Amino acid sequence: MSAEVSPKTTEASKGILYGVAAYGTWGIVAIYFKILRGVAPLEILAHRIVWSVVMLVVIITALRRWPSLMRIVKDARSAGLLVLSTLLVASNWYVFIWAVTHDRLVDASLGYFINPLVNVLLGFLFLRERLRRLEWVSVAIAATAVLWLAVDSGAFPWISLTVAITFGLYGLVRKIVAVPAIEGLTIETAILLPLACGYLLHRATSGTATFGHVSGSLDLLLIASGPVTAVPLIWFAAAVQRLRLATLGLLQYISPTIQFAVAVAMYHEPFGRARFIAFLLIWCAIATYSLANLSRRHA
Repeated sequence: MSAEVSPKTTEASKGILYGVAAYGTWGIVAIYFKILRGVAPLEILAHRIVWSVVMLVVIITALRRWPSLMRIVKDARSAGLLVLSTLLVASNWYVFIWAVTHDRLVDASLGYFINPLVNVLLGFLFLRERLRRLEWVSVAIAATAVLWLAVDSGAFPWISLTVAITFGLYGLVRKIVAVPAIEGLTIETAILLPLACGYLLHRATSGTATFGHVSGSLDLLLIASGPVTAVPLIWFAAAVQRLRLATLGLLQYISPTIQFAVAVAMYHEPFGRARFIAFLLIWCAIATYSLANLSRRHA
């Protein structure tokens, strides 16, 4: 007789798949922004917003989700929380783009290593999530690795902390507001659309715009910022609704691990003994957390 799979377990499995897809994509997206390093970070951000809105409007129309979106807009609490999540995700986007285009990918990656600890803390403080003993052990190991990396860098990690805190708070707000992923992201990007269009218009009238003035291939890359931005965020929002923040936080180690590999293998950023030890500690943390969850399921 086969064991029945509960709806809760099925949703959690879907959440893990969405999370892996989102974080895997964010792991390699640095390559995309490296190609755009000749474009001003704020201009890249503006294009991300504009082309994301275009893509999302097409999706909302095709799926006939406009009534659902309008219900969210008319709900004052949901709309207010989405304004907050908009400010958080825009800040995160800008800092990450700036870091990648200024050869600070390692610092950005460190931020995404810190972020799971921020998620665990936020889940503990605001959502009353409780960690089991082995889960606390895994968090302690990961914290040790993050501290090791921070000390090794020899400077206050403002990029890392900004990336970690803004994205951690973004995940918390999106979990609290509990709106469908596509509708929520459409509203967030639409809130930023007037500012993005105004900035791009200013660049165009002042003769400093990149779009339409360099090459067709660069224009296509900037247009591609729409799906590059929207698709993984839709997956992330779907994962947030199905997983505990602690589980989501540890999945996030996928992204900085890939980013570190890209930084070292493709861009030849230094990877000495200290970072090697930190990687070992982080993967030990993931293994410990996985063991805790397997033990619970077995029980």
